[in-house]
Amino acid sequence: MARTEQVAVVTGASQGIGRGVAEALLADGHRVALVARRREPLEALAATHPDQALPIAADVSDPQAVDRIYEQVASQWGRVDVLFNNAGAFMASTETADVSYDDWRRVLGVNLDGAFLMARGAFRMMRGQDPAGGRIINNGSISAHAPRVNSVAYTTSKHAITGLTKSITLDGRAHDIACSQIDIGNAETPMTEPMKAGIPQPDGSMMREPVIDVAHVADAVRYIIDLPLEANVQFMTVMATKMPYLGRG
Repeated sequence: MARTEQVAVVTGASQGIGRGVAEALLADGHRVALVARRREPLEALAATHPDQALPIAADVSDPQAVDRIYEQVASQWGRVDVLFNNAGAFMASTETADVSYDDWRRVLGVNLDGAFLMARGAFRMMRGQDPAGGRIINNGSISAHAPRVNSVAYTTSKHAITGLTKSITLDGRAHDIACSQIDIGNAETPMTEPMKAGIPQPDGSMMREPVIDVAHVADAVRYIIDLPLEANVQFMTVMATKMPYLGRG
């Protein structure tokens, strides 16, 4: 059974994995700050748990917007125990030579800059609160290990998340701040819808890839945040059993 009254911040909470995790944490009785660019779906979700949810429309790649997120969380609840660092950006499958700098910066801006800014803000609050400490969970990806073809921006950003996770883990030891990374493969979201029809493989073929329910990712987050802070899951992979991964490439 989940421990009650943890304060969590979930980014990318308007849809997909973020929404699934947010719904699970709310159902477990946690207080959750719901962060995404679009306000309407956040408010709709918050209305289902009006005493537990705080909808915050913000761009996580904007340093000032991230500062305001944590100001609102501090004002509402006074602390933060969990960050699920999930917001992500993607682009169409494009060969490296044809990737525009604008697309490169857009993907890196959310996936890397945004993840850093959100982690930095959570770390600051966790370090200074009483009692100190907390848990940061970064959404990595199978792409943190093995790239898809024509995915240079996304793959680079997810490899960088692994370095971010390791650095936060090391820096957090002195403050009882634990950091984990969940590498997710083919959770069923709007992003993975094309996989049902077929997506490009390294040999030039098209393959229909299996997907998994986002509930399995939510259960992984639940498990991690139920651990005492002296224990941590450093890396976890949650994926469709038969998806291309170990044989990718």
